[in-house]
Amino acid sequence: MTLLDTIHTPADLRQLDGRQLKQLADEVRAFLLDSVSHTGGHLSSNLGAVELTVALHYVYDTPADRIVWDVGHQTYAHKILTGRKDAMAGLRRGGGIAGFPRREESEYDAFGTGHSSTSISAALGMAEAFRQNGSEHRAIAVIGDGAMTAGMAFEALNNAGATELPLLVVLNDNDMSISPPVGALNNYLARLMSGQFYAKAKKAGDAMLSRMPPIRELAKRAEEHMKGMLVPGTLFEEMGFNYIGPIDGHDLDVLVETLRNIRKLDGPQFLHVVTKKGKGYEPAEANPCLYHGVTPFDTEAGIAEKTGGKPSYTQIFGDWLCDMAAQDQRLLGITPAMREGSGLVKFSEQYPERYFDVGIAEQHALTFAAGLACEGEKPVVAIYSTFLQRAYDQLIHDIALQNLDVTLAIDRAGPVGADGATHAGSFDLSFLRCVPNMVIAAPSDENECRRLLTTAFLHDGPAAVRYPRGGGPGAALDAGLEPLPMGKSVTRREGRKIAFLAFGTVLAECLKAAEELDATVVDMRFVKPLDVARILELARTHELLVTAEENAVMGGAGSAVSECLAAHNALVRVLHCGLPDRFLEQDTQENQRLLGGLDASSLVAKARKALSE
Repeated sequence: MTLLDTIHTPADLRQLDGRQLKQLADEVRAFLLDSVSHTGGHLSSNLGAVELTVALHYVYDTPADRIVWDVGHQTYAHKILTGRKDAMAGLRRGGGIAGFPRREESEYDAFGTGHSSTSISAALGMAEAFRQNGSEHRAIAVIGDGAMTAGMAFEALNNAGATELPLLVVLNDNDMSISPPVGALNNYLARLMSGQFYAKAKKAGDAMLSRMPPIRELAKRAEEHMKGMLVPGTLFEEMGFNYIGPIDGHDLDVLVETLRNIRKLDGPQFLHVVTKKGKGYEPAEANPCLYHGVTPFDTEAGIAEKTGGKPSYTQIFGDWLCDMAAQDQRLLGITPAMREGSGLVKFSEQYPERYFDVGIAEQHALTFAAGLACEGEKPVVAIYSTFLQRAYDQLIHDIALQNLDVTLAIDRAGPVGADGATHAGSFDLSFLRCVPNMVIAAPSDENECRRLLTTAFLHDGPAAVRYPRGGGPGAALDAGLEPLPMGKSVTRREGRKIAFLAFGTVLAECLKAAEELDATVVDMRFVKPLDVARILELARTHELLVTAEENAVMGGAGSAVSECLAAHNALVRVLHCGLPDRFLEQDTQENQRLLGGLDASSLVAKARKALSE
């Protein structure tokens, strides 16, 4: 039996001798690597957070003390140590545990995450609730260096620094290296500055010098100058935090002693921890991006770079972006920290001066694009549907209200599979189509995606093209960059009685269903502007209109069709097929589509039932 086999909860972990923690961390890392190699998931970030996770649960009284993990990409060790070790075999699968923290899943998951930079705000709220209730429990926010690029994190820091709450913010910095001598010095300083003697001496000095403001200010500046020479914490000190670090995030002795000291301190504390992505697995250490999110793989052979095969919609977009950039010097590509995921690697290499990664800052990305458009540039913002939600005000106020020429390439629209509810692109059609001045296109295959991207780019105003995760049916691609007519649909099959109005890649299933029903199929292409003339014609010549979309039924493309029919007093039965009014839990994309009855057999059954009624 391994040491890990004896750990069922963090209470078991806290019974260990401190000298056993390294062995436990090694066993957790080995188990994590083996488990993820079978299930897939986020690997390199989780390998880098093992010792930090062990130390936090060892020092803090979880779950009474709350640990809020930012994003959640680094919580697999946390799940393993909090009673979910055996459940890791079902990670990110239908009916299994989620790849991110979920309050419904465990009392140790203090806050559900999946989107970036929310941890400090949530942990601050918990710390204040503890104060209100007279509780001595602690709240800890664990945030990665990438998540610190978002404005929300600094809004929370600004708020927290003005309080006396004993909030701990742990910055898990995995993009910085510290040479051994500097690392050792900082480890020593961290233990010194987190200790009671330093804290009490500082407090006493403040009290004494408060009677002599000029000298107090001089002492404060001298302290900050000395610390600033050794550590990069002046910014956080200015925001009201006691900055400690940076320390080696893989040295359990230093981590445990520093955290124990911090737990005794009052007021906001900021601990800077340096870790290495992929720690303990050489291929992941060498290429953390490749091993960030993985499908099942052989740990001995590692992961080979993907080459050839049918291109995904993301690749279609990336190739189109480079082709269009060659024709129009005004095209600028923007991503909020999703270069690889959004297909901008080739563009960033071919056009480095026209490529902008603004960090995890979706709001800034859109307003930055708006500023570019004001000066005659033609920005293209590549963004996931789920992350566009975070910049809704900027979309409305800074882009659409001013009718600025910004193109949105919306990836991961519709079901996304194993990433589940936090990343599903279920709502973009609903929240986009109510915004004035917007053009919204939903391509049905790869070539249509390429041509609609051109249409959106050439449109003088805000336009969005949404496409799903993964590949399409394998349509042949045009060599050129020909646009499609704005707001015009195309009939893919002529039939009778029933007409399918397909928005996006559900077209393929609609065509299969239509063969069995002898139905008409129209590839709508545009959600806004709608092809009103074609909709009214279908209403006159068919008994039932079936709308199909990979978006929430409520407020989606189908709703737009019903609004159109009502506005023109057109009487015809309408059936809306789309995603149900609930969040999509992790599963395969195919199973998630089944929930909305978007497969051919479900479409046939629903259409027959609606027609008979």
